[in-house]
Amino acid sequence: MDRVKTRMPITLICPNLLCRSILQVPDATRGRKVRCGKCGRDFLVPTAENTKNAKKSAAPAAQAE
Repeated sequence: MDRVKTRMPITLICPNLLCRSILQVPDATRGRKVRCGKCGRDFLVPTAENTKNAKKSAAPAAQAE
């Protein structure tokens, strides 16, 4: 049986400290710039590799504490 890979929307927080809106963007926008609908700030959606690297680097820091 072939399984279809379902793409889930990505949930992000606007990096603007005065906004901090929660945004959902399509998985296809990874690595592209998006604009916050509330404040208008442009920012880059992280790629899957960046997300994995961030989780790996955060784990050793948490263990050191």
